[in-house]
Amino acid sequence: MLLYGDYHTHTTYSRHNHGKGSVLENASVAADKGLKQIAITDHGFNHEFFGIRRRQIPQLQEDILNAKEITGVDILLGVEANIISLDGEVDVKEEDYEFLDILLMGYHKCVHTSSMKDKALLCWANNFGNPFRPSKERLNRNTTAFLKALDKYPIDVITHLNYGFPTDTIAVAKMAKQKGVYVELNGKRICFTEEEIEIMTAEGVKFIVNSDAHRPERVGEVNNGMNLIYKYNIPLSQVVNIDKLPKFHKKRGN
Repeated sequence: MLLYGDYHTHTTYSRHNHGKGSVLENASVAADKGLKQIAITDHGFNHEFFGIRRRQIPQLQEDILNAKEITGVDILLGVEANIISLDGEVDVKEEDYEFLDILLMGYHKCVHTSSMKDKALLCWANNFGNPFRPSKERLNRNTTAFLKALDKYPIDVITHLNYGFPTDTIAVAKMAKQKGVYVELNGKRICFTEEEIEIMTAEGVKFIVNSDAHRPERVGEVNNGMNLIYKYNIPLSQVVNIDKLPKFHKKRGN
């Protein structure tokens, strides 16, 4: 059984020392661990503290080409986009698709939202609300935002679903399956109940195991996801980066 690639890794382009290593360091660790492909997916542009800047993209592209030549690992350029409005907006623009090979999307606390209403109901309500017993109104609001994002954007992976942002997991997962989007089994945190895992598996939802590495040495560390796969007998045919190359919406990875 082979982990083909790790599609959620961060570098120093996630600012303020949030990401600890360079593109080359991530790729070198991947090569040492036998991975064929990785994605560099630093935090989206609207993250108040850790987001990559659009003006940094040309240098990131150069770093990727250099690391690929040195290590032989195929490297995708991506971003972990932030959901920034109740209407499902994320912090990518249409012109960004030109350089993106892969698009991840998840919820993060400190982002520039589309309006003050979005800041209050999207961020503050979740940052300070009970993460385990959300109100029905908040749960519906969060779920609707995710469903609208999945409908609007060519998202490839939903990252750490339910972490800090509770949703109707099954509704989101069913929409993800419909849109060809993978549900991540995150290397740090998996926020699903046993029942949700069983239902998603029965529904044929496709999963992807990623490290969410913020340090180079963590690249390829997906034991958290693999342990869950073994525990709940998730068929490997539903895990898109084990023994095979996953397909993404852009041409690369197909």
